[in-house]
Amino acid sequence: MTTTATGTKTRRRRAFTKGDKLTLSLFLGVPTFLHVVWVWIPALATIALSFTYWNGVSLSNIRWAGLANYDTIFTASPQFYDALRNNTYWLLWFTFIATPLGVLLAYQIDRKIRGSKIYESVYYIPVVLSLAVIGIIWKFMLGPGGLVQALLGYPEIERAIPIFSNYDINTYVILGIASWRHIGYIMLLYLAGLKSVDPSLREAAAIDGATEWQTFRKVVFPAMKPVNTIIIVITVIESLRAFDLIYIIYGTSTGWPILGMLVFVNIYGQAASMLGAAYAVILFLLSIIPIVFYLRTVFKDDVA
Repeated sequence: MTTTATGTKTRRRRAFTKGDKLTLSLFLGVPTFLHVVWVWIPALATIALSFTYWNGVSLSNIRWAGLANYDTIFTASPQFYDALRNNTYWLLWFTFIATPLGVLLAYQIDRKIRGSKIYESVYYIPVVLSLAVIGIIWKFMLGPGGLVQALLGYPEIERAIPIFSNYDINTYVILGIASWRHIGYIMLLYLAGLKSVDPSLREAAAIDGATEWQTFRKVVFPAMKPVNTIIIVITVIESLRAFDLIYIIYGTSTGWPILGMLVFVNIYGQAASMLGAAYAVILFLLSIIPIVFYLRTVFKDDVA
C-alpha cells in the first residue's frame, strides 16, 4: 500500500509530444493572432490616425495634425455635444428605468409565479436579436405606412404620424425601442445571479421577521455584488455603443446623433480628415472607464 502511494506520488507527468505542442500552439496562437490583427492593430492605428489629416486613400497623403482634430471636436463641433447629450439620455434611461425593470422581472420570475417560464421565454426573445434587426422590426411597425400607423387609421404615408421625425417624441421612442432588448438582457443576467443565491440566507431573514423587500435589499442584493457590477458595466457600454439601431432608423442623417454615428459619418462620409478616428478614441476612453472599474473591483475582492 505504501509502495503504491509512493509510486503514485513520485510518478512523473507525461511529457508533451511534438503533436501536443503543435496543437496547443494552434489553439493559443490562431485566436491570439486573429485578435491582434482584427482588434489591437486597428485600435492602435485608429489612435495614431486621430492625430493626423488623411483622406483614407493613399498613405503618402498622411499629414501630422497634432491635437487639431480634437480641438475641432471640442470647440467647433456642436454635433459632438448633441451626441454626448443623447448618449447621456440613453445612459440615464437605462440606469433608472430599463435596468430596474429588468431586475424587477428577474425577481418576479425567480419567485416562480404562474407562467414564469412563458414570461422568461417572451422577454428573452429580443436578447437573441441584434440591434439592427430590432431597428428593422420597429421601423416597420412605427414608420410611415407601418402596422401601428394602419391601426391608428393612417395607412397612407402622406398622412402618417411623424413618429421618427418629431424630435419631441422620437427621443422616448428610440429609448423605448432600445429598452425592449436591454430589459430582457438584464433580466437574464440577474435571473442567473438570483439562482446562485443561497436559499438559507432568505430562510434566515424570514425567521428573523424581515419583509420581502427587506430581504431583497439587505440580503439578496448585497449577495449579488458581482452580478450588480457586471450589470453596471453593461449598462454603461450599451448606452455608448448604440449605433445599429440609430443607423437603421435614421441612416446617416443627424435626426438623433450619437457618438457612434459621428464616428461612422466622419470616417465614411467626409473622409477629409481623421475626425472620425478622434471621435472613436473619445468613445473608447468613455467606454474603458466602466471596464477599468469592473476589473479593479474584481481584483480588489480577489486580493481581499
